[in-house]
Amino acid sequence: MTSLSLDTAARLAAAGHKAADTIEVPMNIAVVDAAGHLLHFSRKDDALLGCIDLAQRKAKTAILFRIPTASLGEISRPDGPIYGIEWSNGGLVSFGGGLPITDAAGQVIGAVGVSGGTADQDVEIARACLAAL
Repeated sequence: MTSLSLDTAARLAAAGHKAADTIEVPMNIAVVDAAGHLLHFSRKDDALLGCIDLAQRKAKTAILFRIPTASLGEISRPDGPIYGIEWSNGGLVSFGGGLPITDAAGQVIGAVGVSGGTADQDVEIARACLAAL
């Protein structure tokens, strides 16, 4: 398995911030390693302070379940098969903005969490981060 380096994590976050600049939304971006430990975090000036924790939890949620946080949200709705899961693991995030990071072989090697805009904007910026791989 390939590991995620600090340099790569910083590059992904920088790409995300550049994309966030184009939509004029200051973002918080967290990158975690394959074990869910914080590898890199950055926050643009004026990014919402309450979104620091959300960005980190989105990244952790995406790595713990190896799926986008929005996908977890779909299956954890009140009528879903895992309703209430967001209360596990110290608190999960079940809306968009967290994406797993995979290597060339398809192995999950980390995750990115973005928060500061709407859930759709957060997903857009998280995808911009991954596009920098």
